[in-house]
Amino acid sequence: MKAIQIIRPNDLRIVDLEQPVPDSENNVLVRVTACGICGSDIHIYHGTNAAATYPRIPGHEIVGVVMQVHSDSGSVKPGDRVIIDQVIPCGRCYACRHGRPNVCHSLKVRGATVDGGFRQYITVPDRYCYRIPDSLSHIEAVMIEPATIAMQCCSRAALDSDDTVLILGMGNLGTSILKIVLQESPRAVIAADINDSRLADALAAGADHIINPLHENLPLRCRELTGDYGPTLSIDAACVPGSLLSLLESTGNAGRVITMGFSSAPDGVSQYLITSKELDIRGSRLQNRKFQSVIDRVNTGRLDLKGSVSHTFPFEEAQKAFDFIDSHDPSIRKVVLTF
Repeated sequence: MKAIQIIRPNDLRIVDLEQPVPDSENNVLVRVTACGICGSDIHIYHGTNAAATYPRIPGHEIVGVVMQVHSDSGSVKPGDRVIIDQVIPCGRCYACRHGRPNVCHSLKVRGATVDGGFRQYITVPDRYCYRIPDSLSHIEAVMIEPATIAMQCCSRAALDSDDTVLILGMGNLGTSILKIVLQESPRAVIAADINDSRLADALAAGADHIINPLHENLPLRCRELTGDYGPTLSIDAACVPGSLLSLLESTGNAGRVITMGFSSAPDGVSQYLITSKELDIRGSRLQNRKFQSVIDRVNTGRLDLKGSVSHTFPFEEAQKAFDFIDSHDPSIRKVVLTF
């Protein structure tokens, strides 16, 4: 079979590998049909993802068709269209015992620390497979995984209806977060980005206010929009140098700040801002068993994942796809590789 492998940073190749065979543990063989390119995949390509090891087959937004099961499975059968959970915990450490397997001490992540879905076939345990809604195409179903990340973020944030929410960064991650945030009916949602087109899309999707930090002072404008208080929940979906400090400055007293960045580069923060306002700074990583919750929302019509994929490339053109994402073309939302 063919696979996309990053040998070392900035060295991406199409390679020939032996097709996997299901066994008693990895008892489901899935033919991959679509796999999204996430920002973390780009960081793996450039060598800026601190968790990644090489050589690596990236890809964790994995959609496909079950081809074979090694043994009887109560969850999936040949012909089922599925999406695959990327989180592989040990089940024994403190985090796992306390219901947080997504930050397992010995965590393995498909596409980062073990090989992922940028290949024609993959074997996994059936417990990691979730049947995708009939209403979604294979390409559209890729967006289930980003929605799980957004749902995890809102769960970590303890979002409720009394919150005024600031989302910094309205790319694919921020857009997914916006969809989930709006379902919780907060007081107001402020979307911030340096791309006016993305801000227009956020406004059309339901954001109450938009801010372009290139043209407006973000903390000052946030205070103006919130009666001088500031947002009570701020989410960093931009994850660029200085973004965390900007949110600390913007967030009101007793608020929460959610950070989702994965760069290991040092960044500045202010102890005074955290202590004086008694802010909670919370990380949100991957997702904690959110796939079925997202799928249920799609099936009941509460969550619409259509229209989020902006570009597709056949997997043979992976280098072209990665280069296109690096161009920062403003039309890019979600890029998907097809197999």
